[in-house]
Amino acid sequence: MTDLSWTSVFFQLLLAAGGIIVFSVGAFVNNKPRNLLFSLAISAVLFAAGAAILIDGGRTPFFHMLDVGDYARFFNVLFALVAVFALFFSHEHAGLRQVAGDEFYGLMILAVLGMSLVAGATHWLVFFLGFEMLSLSFYILIAMRRDDPAGSEAALKYLIMGMVSSGFLAFGIAMFYAATGTIDMPIGLTAIKQPWSATGMLLSLGLILTAVGFKISLVPFHLWTPDVYQGAPTPITAFLTTGSKIAVFAGLLRILMLSSNWLWTRTVPVLWTLAAATLLIGSITALSQTRLKRLLAYSSVAQMGYAVMGALAIREDGGLSVIFYFAAYALMDMGAFGAIATLCTSPDSDLDELESYRGLGYSHPWQAALLTVCLLSLAGLPPTAGFIGKFMVFRSVLQAGYTVLAVIGIASAILSLFVYLKVIVVMFMKPTTDTVITSGFGPAARVAFAVILCGVLWAGVFPSPLQMLISRVITSISI
Repeated sequence: MTDLSWTSVFFQLLLAAGGIIVFSVGAFVNNKPRNLLFSLAISAVLFAAGAAILIDGGRTPFFHMLDVGDYARFFNVLFALVAVFALFFSHEHAGLRQVAGDEFYGLMILAVLGMSLVAGATHWLVFFLGFEMLSLSFYILIAMRRDDPAGSEAALKYLIMGMVSSGFLAFGIAMFYAATGTIDMPIGLTAIKQPWSATGMLLSLGLILTAVGFKISLVPFHLWTPDVYQGAPTPITAFLTTGSKIAVFAGLLRILMLSSNWLWTRTVPVLWTLAAATLLIGSITALSQTRLKRLLAYSSVAQMGYAVMGALAIREDGGLSVIFYFAAYALMDMGAFGAIATLCTSPDSDLDELESYRGLGYSHPWQAALLTVCLLSLAGLPPTAGFIGKFMVFRSVLQAGYTVLAVIGIASAILSLFVYLKVIVVMFMKPTTDTVITSGFGPAARVAFAVILCGVLWAGVFPSPLQMLISRVITSISI
């Protein structure tokens, strides 16, 4: 298939068309029913996912700028799956909060498009375009409730951090061009010809890694995370912590896989330090949290530490461990925040205080079951997908020779047990309170609950099919 075949980017075209249709219906259809916009959004994402599965774009990037091979197709399907779960959890939740308009659903579709561009970019202009599309969509989604002070504060903090990270990324791309004479990733990452260009390349990658660190909440770029996660609508928080981080990390993995040995050896100490700091600070800070969304925010920081550990071992396992870990992470973090999205103390307030979850296992067993399974998976306990993911990461890191980092990771995992078990104890071993009311637990949320529960347990008991699929798709990264 040639690089001019438009069928290879059918996934992106369907998402763009879906977003335009949703916005057009919102603009021109009077008294539009909420279910119509929801159905259009779900249809657009599912059709795009079908296109990603059925259409093989080949190994040649589209216009030498966008990967359309198996690596990009795998992540496109994963982004679509995450978006479907987020939409399912949003259906009743957004209606109660009165934000279920065309802006809400249209921006979620465009966010998936941005994720696809970031993960598939083989050219820095496409990477920057996707980075900005992703960021702009979430700026608005987080602030969707204009009368909510917490949401406005969260959006402002995310906007400021997003502007800073975009500035670092733009300057890093400029330095990349100055050092290599190109903004083509595969060519530029191996184009070290002069001593001064080597210095420029290191500065470029340092700036780009800083921008990536902001987006995926690596320490010390993580300080925005708990405030934004707490203030944003819970389904949007779930979408942000899974889809956005996985997309940016997929782009980072591509950079690392394509880097020359000279660049790799100089990148390893930085990644090692970031992984160790992120693991320890994320786990330790989560221990003291009394609000569940903030606890999960710091938990997600620590989870990115495990992901960076896996990235350090890509020369040994080709990225198998970290990509499997992200597939598991998408399910378990989406499930945890999805359970919170179906609970509230009033139509305007999520159930956030940890003490409010007392006795939840008996008063709301479905939500408690999903939350418990996802927390156990985040802790890395069998028989869940998180256990297999952590096992693969630790094995690959030890095989790569990073023994001290593996010990730090194990210490972080032990600390995280106390974090997650604290929540489970409150739900099942504390007296029931009468303050909890259920919202947003309609048919769509029930479907998402069932699929996530089955997925987390299936990938933990039968991981081989997913491992074999990932082993096949990562070979297409060498383009």
